[in-house]
Amino acid sequence: MSKIKIGESERDLSEVNESWITHQVREREQNGESVCVQVKLKDDGVEMILSTPQCGCGGGGGRLPNEKEKSIFELWNTRHLNQHKWEVGNLIAFLKQLHRLI
Repeated sequence: MSKIKIGESERDLSEVNESWITHQVREREQNGESVCVQVKLKDDGVEMILSTPQCGCGGGGGRLPNEKEKSIFELWNTRHLNQHKWEVGNLIAFLKQLHRLI
C-alpha cells in the first residue's frame, strides 16, 4: 500500500487528488510552516520512503535500490523534490508519472 503524508495529514495514494495535495501544501505555507512531504511506496518490487528536505529525515534504507526504485529516485530528483525550493506542481507531476513506474 502506498501513501502520501503532508505535514500530519496522511492518505493512500489512491485516495488523493490534485486539489487535496494543493490545499495541504498551501495551507501550511500560509501558516508559515515548513512543508514536509513523504511518499511511502510499498508495491511489487518497491519499498521506499521519499521525503522532501523539510522533513529533516535521514536517508538510506540499509540496502541498494533495485532498478524500479532507482527510476523512482531519478524522477523525484528530476522534479526537484530533493531541493528546499520545490513546487506543488512538481509533486503532482511526480505522482502522475509514478503510476507508470510501479
